[in-house]
Amino acid sequence: MRRTPHTRAVATGALVAVTAMLAVGVQAGTGTAAAPRPGTTHAVPDPGALPAKLSPSQRAELIRAAGATTAETARQLKLGAKEKLVVKDVSKDVDGTVHTRYERTYEGLPVLGGDLVVHETKAGKLKGVTKAVASQLKVASTTAKIKPAAAEAKAVTSARALGSKKTEAAKAPRKVVWVADGKPVLAYETVVGGLQDDGTPNQLHVITDAVTGAKIFQYQGIETGIGNSEYSGKVTIGTSGSAPNFSMTDATRGGHKTYNLNHGSSGTGSLFTDADDTWGDGTPQNAQTAGVDAAYGAQETWDYYKNVHGRSGIKGDGVGAYSRVHYGNSYVNAFWDDGCFCMTYGDGSGNADPLTSLDVAGHEMSHGVTSNTAGLEYSGESGGLNEATSDIFGTAVEFYANNASDPGDYLIGEKININGDGTPLRYMDKPSKDGASADYWSSTVGNKDVHYSSGVANHFFYLLSEGSGPKDIGGVHYDSPTFDNLPVPGIGRANAEKVWFKALSQYMSANTNYAAARTATLKAAADLFGQGSASYNTVANTWAAVNVGSRVPDGGVTVTNPGNQTSTVGQAASLQIKATSGTAGALSYAATGLPAGLSINASTGLISGTPTTAGTSNVTVTVTDSAKKTGTAAFTWTVNPVGGGNVFENADDVQIPDAGAAVTSPITVSRSGNAPSTLKVGVDIVHSYRGDLVIDLIAPDGTAYRLKNSNAYDSAANVNTTYTVNASSEAASGTWKLRVQDVYSQDSGYINGWKLTF
Repeated sequence: MRRTPHTRAVATGALVAVTAMLAVGVQAGTGTAAAPRPGTTHAVPDPGALPAKLSPSQRAELIRAAGATTAETARQLKLGAKEKLVVKDVSKDVDGTVHTRYERTYEGLPVLGGDLVVHETKAGKLKGVTKAVASQLKVASTTAKIKPAAAEAKAVTSARALGSKKTEAAKAPRKVVWVADGKPVLAYETVVGGLQDDGTPNQLHVITDAVTGAKIFQYQGIETGIGNSEYSGKVTIGTSGSAPNFSMTDATRGGHKTYNLNHGSSGTGSLFTDADDTWGDGTPQNAQTAGVDAAYGAQETWDYYKNVHGRSGIKGDGVGAYSRVHYGNSYVNAFWDDGCFCMTYGDGSGNADPLTSLDVAGHEMSHGVTSNTAGLEYSGESGGLNEATSDIFGTAVEFYANNASDPGDYLIGEKININGDGTPLRYMDKPSKDGASADYWSSTVGNKDVHYSSGVANHFFYLLSEGSGPKDIGGVHYDSPTFDNLPVPGIGRANAEKVWFKALSQYMSANTNYAAARTATLKAAADLFGQGSASYNTVANTWAAVNVGSRVPDGGVTVTNPGNQTSTVGQAASLQIKATSGTAGALSYAATGLPAGLSINASTGLISGTPTTAGTSNVTVTVTDSAKKTGTAAFTWTVNPVGGGNVFENADDVQIPDAGAAVTSPITVSRSGNAPSTLKVGVDIVHSYRGDLVIDLIAPDGTAYRLKNSNAYDSAANVNTTYTVNASSEAASGTWKLRVQDVYSQDSGYINGWKLTF
């Protein structure tokens, strides 16, 4: 069975459209519609109007700067004397235009419906204001005539009238000024929790007139629809609007929309709409059903990337793509297209099996993520890695969704009946079971279609997640072999996902091949677990299990000597022993000669406790691996008595320049041995806005220990606290420095003094 290849084309100028397909096997004579033509021309926006990429600190500084001038802004906007502005959000364009969103208050009360956006040029000149209410706000009185309990009772009654269950006020009613209708009204806002009638969480906001007690308005904070999908059962999907004009628009996930192409092959199609917010009937004959599956797959994929990998949307910018279903006639494929920034799904042979199952949706959306991270070229070995990445994350999404109608597994496309006999499209435990995919790397694997060369990485991911050999997972039997006939244990699916995503987003590039992918995942594993750790070695050994690289030599156990330690009686101490082994499996730790009050965790190697007796002990740590090989480290541990010249101090003032270079204050220490693992750093800084400050302790050898990061939202004054630093690897004797830098403007201060307690 031939599979439709991926297409890539370059359009006029700089426009590039990329279409990444599931490539599920299209036979001649099935009436398959043609894929959309790459390079379709789109309107090009003004580059200067595009949003600038702001770091969190840059955005925080913009918010802080806007917050410092709210009174002046309110005056320029000619707001009323009782009105104030509160900064809600700030964005900035490439050309320097700043858009600041404000919420309003009136005599300290939140104003619902009174938010506005101020647009300023790079030079700070006002370009315009977007606001719902143009006039000044005036309310006769902010004294309510009805009690909050009455407003709460009315809100609960309203919720029950809608069929809500277990209704209860999520929190006490708050007094507000309601201005969404144009006329300011003193009101109460009550949020009713519990469950909606279908079991969906309830977040009904009820606005009650605080003078008359009449209900003014209500809206549901949870915007969902009920979808009857074909593959995932009855699901909740994000929708927008109200009866009778609901649309399949998920406002909570970047505005993702789902469209019906109605068997067309170009354009966007028609946005799915519905009168009662209940979509589809679970059969392919109902056009909405495929839309439900696509929308559900998109939302689960969005949630997976956001909650597991911290990536909000395909580009990480919080903007949703969109989905198109019912593409062509009997189109047996699905694809991602960079040109339209969308996922598109055909209906399968005879329009009977839409390709909208959960793992397929995750697969297609992940093509977009790959395009916006490593950008793996869609040919040769990098193309196989591209396809495998989509299979890997499509599988991860399926497990993440935890849907009883489509439970997680290591089968690709098992729901869409692509082969007509109920068998999956691809197998991750042994890819060759599909008749064409590669289980292991070879010098010719790059000559295969990318959907077959992907088998090497798919097999690697399965082995890294679950390990080799026969096993039953979720009711499915797997039996995964290895190239060298040696077992690998796996590191768990969640860890395998993190390794692959980190490698993809930080260490892979467009032309990465399998050898380079091994290097990328090892770098990721080193970041996540430590170079030479058991998990790191398992990653290396798993690549060897699919014939990429060699296994880590089993050279026994290596224990990193932590050096001599110093602690103080009565002060908590801790020391992490680090060890590596060429043998996969857990390490066990033991120690002799520890000072009284300290012990070692046999599983983690953490030595901790509170020393009770002064003196010097000779400590030996022994680490044993699963092959019963051992390694040792010997060092001394000195426990000093309380007091006895352990405090070193510098009381000289050092000015801290506003938004300037870092300054330091030195302390010279004269004592033998290493610094303790619980070195106390007492800091006394006078400053009008401590959120501006970054503070480091600098050891005599130049090693920096971060004591405090900046935080634009921490508006309190002064720093007067004691930090604890594990400086046990540092020689105590020498010059230690406190380094302080003010990273934001408009505030100043000085180091009043600091001390070290050994």
